Amino acid sequence: MYLWLLVSLHDGRLKYLIVLIVKLNCTEYRSSVVSNINNLPNMKCFSLECRCSTNQYDTHVLPLLRRMSNLEELSLNIINEKRTSCVDDTQINENILVHMPRLNKFTFYISTGTKLNHIVHHLSNHDIQRTFTNIGYQQICCFLNRISNGVICHAFSLPFAFDYLEYIGNTFPSMVFNHVIELAVHDILPFKHEFCMRITRCFPLLKIMRVLNSRPQLQLSHEFNSNDNQFHSIAEYPYLTSLSLLHSHTDYVEQFLNQTKTYLPRLTE
Repeated sequence: MYLWLLVSLHDGRLKYLIVLIVKLNCTEYRSSVVSNINNLPNMKCFSLECRCSTNQYDTHVLPLLRRMSNLEELSLNIINEKRTSCVDDTQINENILVHMPRLNKFTFYISTGTKLNHIVHHLSNHDIQRTFTNIGYQQICCFLNRISNGVICHAFSLPFAFDYLEYIGNTFPSMVFNHVIELAVHDILPFKHEFCMRITRCFPLLKIMRVLNSRPQLQLSHEFNSNDNQFHSIAEYPYLTSLSLLHSHTDYVEQFLNQTKTYLPRLTE
């Protein structure tokens, strides 16, 4: 389906489309089948949700967007699993926005996974936030999360408009994600009880959650014996129906399934 759609967009068969909404699990595609490339001058509204396993964002997505010169509304929800650098505002401006002079609404979430090289190793959340200074459409939030094999950079427009967010860790910003119902958390540092409390406050409608963390909660028992009220509070997930702990330390089974620490009234899976 994706192959047919991309070829049709390139060769002009769909050149009269005004609105197009596309959701993909992957973007695998052989570009050799495209014989003709045309602009899409009639396209006014375009929404793309996809996962790029290698460099498809640069080789397929960006060339397609550059041909929508009259676009007025754009929504991008893109997960780049492997890329040599994070997608910052300079890249968004030069690769997307400069080609769309009539764009007046831009909603996006772009997640980029990259290896932990020397430059990325010294980046902070403040550093990556400062790169988003030239997009005038709305407020932007961005933050980094270090995982076992690299770094994930999250960049998105505010308020967050999508229902899925993956691989955030202890340093995620304290804001309310009203639309997120599916979440994956991952970090190289342990998740303490306070982190679970923050998840309940920031993701009030959460239904599906995956926890990936191999580090034990070393200070958990000490914290629950302290006098700090935040450690005695029960983390309540009122809408959570599915919980995955497959790739986590057994401490998180205790954390999430012990009702003195976490309350899951609707959990079925």
